Amino acid sequence: MYEMPKINYRKDALDSTSPYAIYTRKLLVDGREVLTDQEGYILDMDTWSEDFARAQAAREGLVLTDEHWRVIDFIREFYEEHNVQAQVRDMVKHFRDAWGPEKGNSRYLHDIFPMGGPQKQGNRVAGMRKTKGEH
Repeated sequence: MYEMPKINYRKDALDSTSPYAIYTRKLLVDGREVLTDQEGYILDMDTWSEDFARAQAAREGLVLTDEHWRVIDFIREFYEEHNVQAQVRDMVKHFRDAWGPEKGNSRYLHDIFPMGGPQKQGNRVAGMRKTKGEH
């Protein structure tokens, strides 16, 4: 299901939200290619699927647990409802109510998404575009 990504220089990467995007990476998901920027942020959010999340997580060495999926679902639902990406403080507030203070905190969310926390790694796996101004 997961194939090592191929890096290709493409003009459409210049349309990415990142001014430094000079190439795209292909991620093979269920026999079709899904393009990401060089950091792994999806280029077309409509191409996201749960299989993309699994493939992107595998690319990053992350094994998805039920807790990861709850965060991914929260990120996607928040975006659908508000048309903006959730801030970490929104995630902390939500998961403090859902999981209690021991797991509903920024440290725990960064522990389960060790490559940039829920704001970066969580967004990549959840199929969010890179936010403007993020570095």
